[in-house]
Amino acid sequence: MIRPEPHSEAEGRTVFVCQGTGCVSGKSIEVKNALEKAAAELGLTDVKVDFTGCHGFCEQGPLVVVEPEGIFYTYVSVKDAPEIAQSHLRDGKPVARLFYQDPATGQAVPHHRDINFYRQQLRVVLRNCGHINPERIEDYVARDGYQSLKKALFEMTPERVIKEVQRSGLRGRGGAGFPTGLKWEFCRNSPGDQKYVVCNADEGDPGAFMDRSIMEADPHIVLEGMAIAAYAIGASEGYIYIRAEYPLAVKRLRIAIKQAEEKGFLGDRILGSDFSLMVHVKEGAGAFVCGEETALMASIEGRRGMPRSRPPFPAQSGLWGKPTNINNVKSFASVTNIIARGADWFASIGTEKSKGTAVFALTGKIANSGLIEVPMGISLREIIYGIGGGIPGGKKFKAVQTGGPSGGCLPASHLDLPVDYESLAEAGSIMGSGGMVVMDEDTCMVDIARYFLSFTQAESCGKCVMCRLGTKHMLDILENICNGKGRPEDLDLLADLSPMVKAGSLCGLGQTAPNPVLTTLRYFRDEYEAHIYEKRCPALACKELLSYYILPDKCQGCTICLRACPTEAIAGGKRLVHVIDQDKCIKCGACFDVCPARFSAIRKTSGEKVTVPGEPVPVASK
Repeated sequence: MIRPEPHSEAEGRTVFVCQGTGCVSGKSIEVKNALEKAAAELGLTDVKVDFTGCHGFCEQGPLVVVEPEGIFYTYVSVKDAPEIAQSHLRDGKPVARLFYQDPATGQAVPHHRDINFYRQQLRVVLRNCGHINPERIEDYVARDGYQSLKKALFEMTPERVIKEVQRSGLRGRGGAGFPTGLKWEFCRNSPGDQKYVVCNADEGDPGAFMDRSIMEADPHIVLEGMAIAAYAIGASEGYIYIRAEYPLAVKRLRIAIKQAEEKGFLGDRILGSDFSLMVHVKEGAGAFVCGEETALMASIEGRRGMPRSRPPFPAQSGLWGKPTNINNVKSFASVTNIIARGADWFASIGTEKSKGTAVFALTGKIANSGLIEVPMGISLREIIYGIGGGIPGGKKFKAVQTGGPSGGCLPASHLDLPVDYESLAEAGSIMGSGGMVVMDEDTCMVDIARYFLSFTQAESCGKCVMCRLGTKHMLDILENICNGKGRPEDLDLLADLSPMVKAGSLCGLGQTAPNPVLTTLRYFRDEYEAHIYEKRCPALACKELLSYYILPDKCQGCTICLRACPTEAIAGGKRLVHVIDQDKCIKCGACFDVCPARFSAIRKTSGEKVTVPGEPVPVASK
């Protein structure tokens, strides 16, 4: 792991409060204000309270880190501020109750460097995240920021920059995995007096927040990578295309651009060279299809975001018909590190064909969810059980989906699969932009396929018939199966439609939309068959296939479930065994949720009949 420079004791303590989106939603701004107030009231003049962007460990927030000790506090609230200030900052006794609790051992871990979530990562793109104030350019410069740009401008020709990126083996981190240096070379060799460089920050995958967090925590690393790319291809103007749903990232990008211009890292004659670059922020309306580069360019130009056929490729004819290079946030951040440390260093990380690190948003049924960075080639098991801490609540791991809504669902038998472009593709999934959703035994894989396909179907721009109608037909089939109306021939129909949708779609949205269906059919076919032939959901997740029964020998006649039922489907009274009218029951699960655990009187089943009394009977007569 690339660690931050240690603080000197002579500098006093610095209290860093995370102000990424996740922690801000947990009132971390108020926490910072409370810590400043508490420190001032105690006269702690050697204590500085500052904020950072996302640490990555979002599930544990709001997060507070005290340096130089590296003490890591989790779930910090405003009421904790006086105790932290008095016990730790004044008396030198850290507040142990706020330490991170390891889910595997139950042990409290005081230092962030000892937490498995961080210790087992290799942070390259994320090396500054959580360690600098993203709204202060001086913090970035102090950690060798913009040295890569300076090196490129004054020590390397544009051609040499491109060759260095090619030698590094960097492939596009937006999902397609196309060699970045080759893409740059195409654009540089395309004739034109005006060229553009574009950062694709239109991150829209459910459960994904990699690009957003990087832009919130370290916007300058992206700007520096863009400037290096612009110099290499001969561009003088750049755009960051970011969805408007990321207001904090937009704010910090605008601040960073202004500061970079003031310091001479952007604008006219950068650092006194002959190279100039103006960077603009373009806010998108949140259309998932605008993650596809030709749709993205149409949106920047003010047109409806729809893909177009290629060739010509953007490197030949992009924005306003001019040669344009488009890369992802993580690609530009990687470039900054490649120029700083060299192609050989970057190429030494990862596998033969997948070099460097990958950034993932690890979410779902996982003990440690958050933003992680790992070397390519690491196994799914190492991520899920090593960094992620395993599945909470003693549940069994069932599947993991990589690559966002267009990715595939991989079963437990694939836990030792290396995470790289080739291995995931062979298994039926994709690397994607970095989403990784973990599922436990309570997840219905048919319902998961339905959910992700419903997302891509809704986000289809409608231009291609197979994408517009094919995904709708597939979704209707999945809806029927989940609702107990599936037919045996539906499985063959889904298998036949999927390659047609792939082949008949113009862009990556339609070409990859069937992946969740194909992989769940491939690895979890038994669940589809249970839904169709037995009208049963093995995971007890599909609402229409569920039934709720009150067990006579468990019911205490407390009326708690009766009062919670929104449709008055439960009959009974005090000290009477309650009975659920199956015709009135809407299967909302409210009764199941409120039944006291000490009774466990309500049973949720699928495809199974339970013998119960027809009418309420006294509890005493059981």
